[in-house]
Amino acid sequence: MRESSLRVESIKKIYNLYAGIYEIMFAHFFFPRQKHVIENLTINPKEKILDVGIGTGLTLPLYPRYARIVGIDLSYGMLKEAWKKRQAEKMDHTYLFEMNAENMGFADNTFDHVICTFVISVVPNPIQLIKEMRRVCKPDGNIILVNHFKSENRVVGKIEEIINPLCTRVGWKSDLVLQHLVEEADLKIVNKYKWKKIDLWNIVHVENNKFDLEKKEKKEEAENLEV
Repeated sequence: MRESSLRVESIKKIYNLYAGIYEIMFAHFFFPRQKHVIENLTINPKEKILDVGIGTGLTLPLYPRYARIVGIDLSYGMLKEAWKKRQAEKMDHTYLFEMNAENMGFADNTFDHVICTFVISVVPNPIQLIKEMRRVCKPDGNIILVNHFKSENRVVGKIEEIINPLCTRVGWKSDLVLQHLVEEADLKIVNKYKWKKIDLWNIVHVENNKFDLEKKEKKEEAENLEV
């Protein structure tokens, strides 16, 4: 627990430092993929969308004003930049909260869509983050992940393992394995693809199959009782 808390504080410091220059450094890489995901998501009037790791709020103007948008981030410095955009564009349909995504303060089954871009490889416990996203997302709701995952190519994967300590020092992991997340969080992947043919990042569409998971858990409980 102590190690995790230290990691959270380290992430806060890193991204508070990034806040003023984040868009200069990363927007060119991140924004086109975020734009693609949001524009291809069917969002109906009055639906609730959670944007995990909203950062400086680059994605805020992309969402329709007829929906309710909630953005959370661990970094107060990043949220200050997002708040400026919200005020400048009078986006009263958006709400911003400083919050640890691994322990969200939202009720179960709150959101119709949960979008998490370039965040899973940043947090101390990716499995816990996914479990929280599943908890706050409605049954059969959509969860969209955009992230770098360890390559299935043995040579590239080994390089990603080697450079991971350096990547961790600047704020993210390079050796996160998607299949491990699928197995541990019992994810139901509907679609996985890259924005470009050759791309460092994957776009993963997950259906929040809570009903299937509940049936599986009940079956396991029944089998344990029989034993």
